[in-house]
Amino acid sequence: MRNDANMDAFNSMDLCFDSRGENEGFARVAVSAFAVQLSPTLETLTDIKTAVSEAVTNCVVHAYREKTGKICISCRAYQDGRFFVTVRDEGCGIADIARAMEPFYTTQPECERSGMGFAVMQTFMDEVQVESRVGEGTCVTMMKHVQPLS
Repeated sequence: MRNDANMDAFNSMDLCFDSRGENEGFARVAVSAFAVQLSPTLETLTDIKTAVSEAVTNCVVHAYREKTGKICISCRAYQDGRFFVTVRDEGCGIADIARAMEPFYTTQPECERSGMGFAVMQTFMDEVQVESRVGEGTCVTMMKHVQPLS
């Protein structure tokens, strides 16, 4: 997946905040408020919010674990209706991305968690790409086709 270099975003937003659980709701609202400019359906907006929640929760629970770090979100809106959301952290990273993307896989089996949420992100977004380096962090880029602007 790539943000088409031949077609610049008509609007963008960058946001960084602490990796605290209570900021998950803030991230959902901020991204959905930015996405509204593309006139998404309520269902599409809910899909985006759900995927963002999963990505941010991964940062809080898995990337930083017991410490606080920064989570950065970038959003890009395109005239053709594509909406990109990138969620980045500088946490522990993922050694095996393919395994981490399996449903129910978790880095914390001792906790009552049902996985890392990548399957949920893939269900609600049109494309999901994960890049990660152990000890450096993870970048999740998601794309949703909303609708072209008239």
